[in-house]
Amino acid sequence: MTAWLFLAPALVLLAVFSFWPVGYGSYLAFTDYSLIRETHWVGLDNFRYIFGNEMFVSGLGNSVLFLLMVPIVQVGALALAVLVNNRLPGIRLFRAAFYVPVVTTVSVVGIMWGFMFHEQGALNYVLMALRLVDAPVGWLSDERIALFAIMFVTMWRGLGWYMVMYLAALQAVPQDMQEAALLDGANRWQRFWKITVPMLRPTIMVCSILSVLAALKAYQEVDVLTQGGPMNSTFTALYYAYDQGLKHLKLPRALAASFVVTLLCIAIALVCLRYLKPRR
Repeated sequence: MTAWLFLAPALVLLAVFSFWPVGYGSYLAFTDYSLIRETHWVGLDNFRYIFGNEMFVSGLGNSVLFLLMVPIVQVGALALAVLVNNRLPGIRLFRAAFYVPVVTTVSVVGIMWGFMFHEQGALNYVLMALRLVDAPVGWLSDERIALFAIMFVTMWRGLGWYMVMYLAALQAVPQDMQEAALLDGANRWQRFWKITVPMLRPTIMVCSILSVLAALKAYQEVDVLTQGGPMNSTFTALYYAYDQGLKHLKLPRALAASFVVTLLCIAIALVCLRYLKPRR
């Protein structure tokens, strides 16, 4: 009872602000809910509509495409963590520099990268100065590459967060195991793959699941940088839900889209748990 009493305040807050909204919103996804008329049960009609809507299907495909950044972020974050785990002059400043994007608001990040990606911005200026391109590239105005530009910004923001998690895990690896392997003649690469990586499997699993969920729920960067354009090429499933629910007030369709994204998140998280779970 003592443990439940300590948990009670948090459980009440979760029930009121998380569990109830999720449960009630899931129910409304199967209705014709409106602010001005009586609600009726419509079954799967909202889901038939969104899966017959090209914008949602395209957005769902873009959300899945965001998963391409997961292995890049995880490998990059682990490499950075190994690098900053060394005792080098100014290493704390280096760690802080990579963590700054994590604590920077999305609006500031969007404005900064908006200037960088502008056709007359710094990125095109550097590329043209180095003669890597002949004309300015429309990073956010070209429907073929706009989504990948947003994916890059998302990766840039998340890299520092996962780096810190891997750094904490690296510093928890027992040094006596490393020393024993060193005495046995193992080189640095062998110690990394045979000792460090197996010890990091719990952290790799957690970071991978968090990264997958963040990719599938991509919304903020899209809203700040492109608002789904150009030609709806950067719509994601969650941005479609926002567009239908808050812009067009089609709340049941928005809730149905959110419900689909939730099921997809749960399914992929279960796959990650199945295949990334640490072995005994």
